[in-house]
Amino acid sequence: MNVNVEELKQARERLAAHVRVLAGDIGERNIYRPRAYQQAADYIARVLREGGYEVQWQRYEVQRISCANLIVERSGQRWPDQIVVVGAHYDSVYGSPGANDNGSGVAALLELARRFASRQLARTLRFVAFANEEPPFFPGEQMGSRVYAKACRARGENLRMMISLETIGWFSDRPGSQKYPPLFSFFYPDCGNFIAFVGNMSSRALMGRAARVFRSHCDVPLETCATFAFVPGVDWSDHGSFWRHGYRAFMITDTAPYRYPHYHEPTDTADKVNYEMLARVASGVEAVVRELANGRE
Repeated sequence: MNVNVEELKQARERLAAHVRVLAGDIGERNIYRPRAYQQAADYIARVLREGGYEVQWQRYEVQRISCANLIVERSGQRWPDQIVVVGAHYDSVYGSPGANDNGSGVAALLELARRFASRQLARTLRFVAFANEEPPFFPGEQMGSRVYAKACRARGENLRMMISLETIGWFSDRPGSQKYPPLFSFFYPDCGNFIAFVGNMSSRALMGRAARVFRSHCDVPLETCATFAFVPGVDWSDHGSFWRHGYRAFMITDTAPYRYPHYHEPTDTADKVNYEMLARVASGVEAVVRELANGRE
């Protein structure tokens, strides 16, 4: 595979800049820090507007605090009623600046939106920044992704696939750095130097297709898992909200608490993120999104 070194460098710099704003300049962002929460939403909206998008705000109230999902889209030219959603939550857990969880996912979301801003696509492509993924809202009805997926189902929208970008910036070559739910360690490597695609059984076929595309365009090792939602960690992000409303979805993750030592800690700061690997993952995901938005049924 060909890697454009200069493009990768520029992407790395943009991704790092987004994470530093979210986790550094803004810091902890949730309903307990409403001013910072609003600053994060405003930053995401500004970046998207500067990329040429019209930003839709899906507002709702939680504990008398205004929350919002931010949505932009590129309308499909051939099958506009078929929709691919790429999403990432922009809140951080209480007490953490959330650089990797989930500044890394939001940074990748913004980078992908930038890359698709002027492309002609067969299907409609949406990018959504979700509110309230973190506890105490997970896995309840006040999660931003639950609110959004419920509204999509009520409108009868034909969402073909949803991709959740969740904590994708920590990698380690140290043996023993990767942990798993019970029994999974017999089937997967003990070194946390890979990215993972995690889905349920109904999403398995499309996720497998996405994995093949990722591997052909990206040199970051990839592991995949299609299993049942009751396995600990399998539904621990916004993709689970789409499963609950009957849509196919999968998560792209570095496996978060099964690998990342700073998960949900005050030490989840911008210096912990591996921006080189994050840039490579973003390029691989770009190829996946392009295939899902343009490829055959």
